[in-house]
Amino acid sequence: MLVSATEMLKKAKEGHYAVGQFNINNLEWTKSVLATAQELNSPVILGVSEGAGKYMTGFKTVAAMVKAMIEEMNITVPVALHLDHGTYDGCYKCIKAGFSSIMFDGSHYPIEENVEKTKELVKVAHAMGLSIEAEVGSIGGEEDGVVGMGECADPDECKAIADLGIDFLAAGIGNIHGKYPENWQGLSFETLDAIQQKTGDMPLVLHGGTGIPADMIKKAIDLGVAKINVNTECQLSFAAATREYVEAGKDQQGKGFDPRKLLAPGAEAIKATVKEKMELFGSVGKA
Repeated sequence: MLVSATEMLKKAKEGHYAVGQFNINNLEWTKSVLATAQELNSPVILGVSEGAGKYMTGFKTVAAMVKAMIEEMNITVPVALHLDHGTYDGCYKCIKAGFSSIMFDGSHYPIEENVEKTKELVKVAHAMGLSIEAEVGSIGGEEDGVVGMGECADPDECKAIADLGIDFLAAGIGNIHGKYPENWQGLSFETLDAIQQKTGDMPLVLHGGTGIPADMIKKAIDLGVAKINVNTECQLSFAAATREYVEAGKDQQGKGFDPRKLLAPGAEAIKATVKEKMELFGSVGKA
């Protein structure tokens, strides 16, 4: 069932586990994530970047597809449809399109402007029953043309944003979108701890979940992280499985070129990745 992410993340924070946000790019992605969540009885968040929304012809298409798939697949676990790293305009488009959750990424604005825009969007989102995520500090790497250097967030700025009534907070703690470089310094748990001290019961969000070692993931959850975003790892597993299928010549056998057959190995690979992450995050059986 389609819900806001507020309650699932409150439960996660209290229960010391995290709910995975898995970004979707098409029908196969969505189907794989939903099927795995139902199989494992886990709450789940479907993340949609503005680029992915555009690729799928628009946010209305995405919302209609997700709602129909939840119904057709008899999905009973809580599912949130969430805008990832949304612009101010993108947030309004997703609210109108029927999303159940949005993220406003105002981290590149001066803190005063981030506060002003976030405050407005909190009021609008809550009036419509949507949950809202905000961001302080930048996430390293690049996503949809947004480049961040991975600066650690200021705990006082985190408190200023958290006090606006947002439902969960993304804060830069040295995390990076995409694959982590060999010289990565790791997560700043000192910063994360300081942020939690300032924000109290606020569920915190860890972006760039691909490639972070399991022990760091578990420590982050202990320090208040209740939502972990995974995108690149699903893309990598999908690409590897599809490449193996093609290079083995299976697309040249029988009707192996049928897109349903061609895309099946990648879809199964996404399921395996999502299952692995849900088990690591501790959300299995928590729906």
